[in-house]
Amino acid sequence: MQRDDTPAPSKGRSLILDRRDWVYVLGLLVPLIAYNLALKAARISSLPDEHGLVGSLVLIRSDLLFGLGYALFWIGLFAVARRGLSRLTVLVLFHAAAILVALVTTAYHRFFVVTGTTLDAATILFFIFSPGEVGPVAASELTLPLVVTLIVSLAYAIFGPLILVRMVFRRRGSTAGGAAGRSWPAFAGMALLAYALFSLSLLPGGGPAGASETFARDAFVNVAVSEVEGSGDGTSLPRVDAEKVREGLPTETRLERTARTEKRNVVVIHLESTRARSVTPYNEEIETTPFLDELSKKSLFAERAYAVVPHTTNALVAALCGIEPPDRSGTSAVGDGIPARCLPELLDQQGYNSVYFTSSVQTFERRPEVVENMGYEEFYPVETMDTEGFQKANYFGYEDDVMLEPSRKWLEKNGDEPFIATYETITPHHQYLAPDKRYGRKDFAEDDTLNRYQNTVRYVDFFVKNLIEQYKELGLYEDTVFVIYGDHGEAFGEHGRYQHDNVIWEEGLRVPLMIVDPSRPAERIERPVSQLDILPTVADLLGYGIAGGEYPGYSVLDLPEERTLMFACWYENKCLASLEGDEKYVYHFGNQPEEFYDLSEDPLEKDNLADEVPPEELAQRRDELLEWRARADAAYGE
Repeated sequence: MQRDDTPAPSKGRSLILDRRDWVYVLGLLVPLIAYNLALKAARISSLPDEHGLVGSLVLIRSDLLFGLGYALFWIGLFAVARRGLSRLTVLVLFHAAAILVALVTTAYHRFFVVTGTTLDAATILFFIFSPGEVGPVAASELTLPLVVTLIVSLAYAIFGPLILVRMVFRRRGSTAGGAAGRSWPAFAGMALLAYALFSLSLLPGGGPAGASETFARDAFVNVAVSEVEGSGDGTSLPRVDAEKVREGLPTETRLERTARTEKRNVVVIHLESTRARSVTPYNEEIETTPFLDELSKKSLFAERAYAVVPHTTNALVAALCGIEPPDRSGTSAVGDGIPARCLPELLDQQGYNSVYFTSSVQTFERRPEVVENMGYEEFYPVETMDTEGFQKANYFGYEDDVMLEPSRKWLEKNGDEPFIATYETITPHHQYLAPDKRYGRKDFAEDDTLNRYQNTVRYVDFFVKNLIEQYKELGLYEDTVFVIYGDHGEAFGEHGRYQHDNVIWEEGLRVPLMIVDPSRPAERIERPVSQLDILPTVADLLGYGIAGGEYPGYSVLDLPEERTLMFACWYENKCLASLEGDEKYVYHFGNQPEEFYDLSEDPLEKDNLADEVPPEELAQRRDELLEWRARADAAYGE
């Protein structure tokens, strides 16, 4: 007779699972789902717009559906995997999946709190494969409560359900009841229902409270599908003739002497994370930069200057190489080669020496290779400098005055010949430590984070003053053209986002730009100016013509009456914008509604006029942006 291994029914048997299994499974599922929902509720409460009960339910719908589907799936697996190797396999996968979901959800939540943007698979992969660059950034956000929470959660995910089962049944002093037999039909039904719930969790759910589609999704679901899905509306960049694009790049350009040519020195002062609205010449209500305010009155002063891609390396490419920079996916490639002749290389051909100083560590985004590819002969990162007595500015480097002594030594040795020297500051970069031993601090804002940032901008003003004084002391000032520009802005929640990488609004793109040329009278440039205009402007001021190719920018002394400026977020396929005069268009690849602003009436971009603009005009602006981004990508071999 064939042996029947099915446990005999017992008095305490429960539906599908026995009582012990129910306690074990729900002992992990319920806390996990509750944790995910609590984090989502916290994110919803942080939204800048009112959302109400209905809006909150819409925004949390995906999380509820995913949580229910997730629970049904595992309950079904426990129902069929009763013993032996199958039960052990399910147990291991059950705990591993819970840990993975909890970690991804926690990372997603912290990323949103810090940046105001949603986390996706591409960003996680970027973090994993760029530990040297992003490790210090991530470490700076590890607070003690967060570490304790992670440790406790991990311990519970591993041991919690077993401890809970023992506590429950020891207290009851009873057995768990007989195990139900394998229930394949029940599992099949629950699996189908779980699949349906997972599918429903993917349906569009943004809109109320102005939330994006990716925000409305469950955190784990968004990360899981983001790499496959692409842009929210299915839009992809158009195909372009990459070979033709690369043939048109300024890779064979050269400077040609004219009757106006003067071999004067060029100094480029790169202001890290400095937005226009936090600098006194652009905002008279804030007295952060009195020295820059004084300089602005005797400079070529761009009243409206813009970054192209709000990220440091990309700004360097735009300003010093005069071409559209790549997005995040192509940034590392700048260390392999730049598809243009940059300003240091052009000046090298005219007999100029060149040097690059930075108060930042050299490990960030292959800076030594990038600097070399731009044509600089000498490179001095903070690792080569004496940092004793200087404060840390952030996880990337030290306060900028650390560059002054190396600069003086280099100038004393090389200042007799024409040169280009670049100073990359770092003090205003997140996490805004605001060194205070040298110049103290002032109160600019009630919010502590914003106030520390404003003080870092104030610090940079002292550095620029000290550097200019150094050039005067060495007798180099009168024969030098100083280019002072911001690499990108910085956001503090004005549009729900923070820092700069994905900030496509004015607080992220509008930067200071002034060119101090002691041989010229002051002049204010009213038309919009791009970082792409810096290289042609320097060549023009030195009296050189550009031959052998064309750069997309213009000298600020000869700007066209009408042109369109294009911008992109650093993260690929996240956001684009264009500016025509005072009319600004913003495109989010379908993740959020399109935006349209009249900056002459609405400089802070509070009133979205997209509904009042003809659809065909929005479509034209969108198509132009997508083609522009595709051509820029093609230049870097993407």
